[in-house]
Amino acid sequence: MKSQITIKKIQELLIKGVQTIYVDDDTSRRMWWASLEVIQKDFLPQNYKQGGIWVASPLPAFNDKKFLNQLHGWLWSPEGFPYFQNENAGFLPVNNSEKIKKDFDLVSNYKVLNLSQEDGYEPFLMIITPNFQCVLSIVGEKDKKILLMKCDEESLKLSIELMHAKLNQENYEEGVKFRNAINNLGNLNINNQFEKLFWPILSAKLANITPNHNIHNSVKNDVNNVQITEAKLLRAISHEVRTPLATIRTLISSTLKKYKMDESMRNRLIQIDNECNEQIDRFGLIFNAAELVGNELPSLNNLAKINLAEIFKKLAPLWNKQLNRRGISLKIDIPKQLPQILSDSEKLELMLRGLIDKNTRGLKEGSTLILELRPAGQKLKLQLKVQKLDNNQKEILKKDNGSDIGPVLNWNPQTGSLQLSQNATQKLLASLGGHVTQRRDTGLTVFFPISDSKSNDN
Repeated sequence: MKSQITIKKIQELLIKGVQTIYVDDDTSRRMWWASLEVIQKDFLPQNYKQGGIWVASPLPAFNDKKFLNQLHGWLWSPEGFPYFQNENAGFLPVNNSEKIKKDFDLVSNYKVLNLSQEDGYEPFLMIITPNFQCVLSIVGEKDKKILLMKCDEESLKLSIELMHAKLNQENYEEGVKFRNAINNLGNLNINNQFEKLFWPILSAKLANITPNHNIHNSVKNDVNNVQITEAKLLRAISHEVRTPLATIRTLISSTLKKYKMDESMRNRLIQIDNECNEQIDRFGLIFNAAELVGNELPSLNNLAKINLAEIFKKLAPLWNKQLNRRGISLKIDIPKQLPQILSDSEKLELMLRGLIDKNTRGLKEGSTLILELRPAGQKLKLQLKVQKLDNNQKEILKKDNGSDIGPVLNWNPQTGSLQLSQNATQKLLASLGGHVTQRRDTGLTVFFPISDSKSNDN
């Protein structure tokens, strides 16, 4: 009888002959998150459109919809895994992409399989595309961890064969799908330069997210450098906060599916899940804004034609839930047949939710938020207005009187809320093709450039 193939056994085979440089648990966790970011930002965007496969454990390693939708995946995930009692919990990959996000129409293009105790709980990721391939994992004992990255032909071949065998032993049908998916990729172009590029980029990434305790001594006379350093720390913090929130959402989803409970308990768990999701998006918005600090001119290379009216219709149920919890109603005023705009749909969805949250914190229960969308020359104009319960007249949203704390955040003592600063809001909207104004007579208005179909289709 053949011995069972486990994730742990694959990791042990791959680490043979690797020079062991041990790091502590916290360092390995930072290295894993930074590695995922490097792969998703610096390598995959140029290599995912031709298709490919990914295999991960114990949670999805990707947090970008386009990768999850384009690449075919297999995920070994623990059922009823005791996250809070297990010392490995902190080393699970970032999971900002659950199996189903109905509100966002996310297609989950991966098969979920049960992770056994023999597989272990150390994070593992294998990516195979025609022009980019790598195996990434954390291996080792407590406080003696190793970041393992393999991209050579021999290791890739071994990983593919072992994964195929593991799938065959657990789910033969999925094993056939895996083999067919690999064969459909044709001859793989092994990039021998990837390893030479990966480690320097990772080192730079880690250096950027490492707190600098000598800020005041080294750059006390350089305000811009201080702001950039603060923004780097803020990115790291937002990364840290989103991870446990995502874990809580995963646990809630598992609990709702696995256990019977009364309606009040179910509703309470759903409420907690909604609040966690709001905070994940909120910190995602902060992360995006912090990335722009130090850039004089935002890049507009990623903008594409999108239908803003359709986005409003899709997100309206989510916004309604968000506002109803505070006793605020939502009214959307959109005419038919509006032109398309140029923007980034995913980041814009986060931005719109952030604007709604920021500008309704001080509203009284019973108020109605009105989102009005109108053409305005070569632009599309979005106005946020308020209608009070005892008055049918539309009122102008009051200008935020909070105080900026650093280059990204603003603190409003009246509402007790921490939001994006005005400068960060303007900069983030500019990177999405928009422009925001707030005046006494018109309130909060956002302009988006209309896509010129003739010029853009050439």
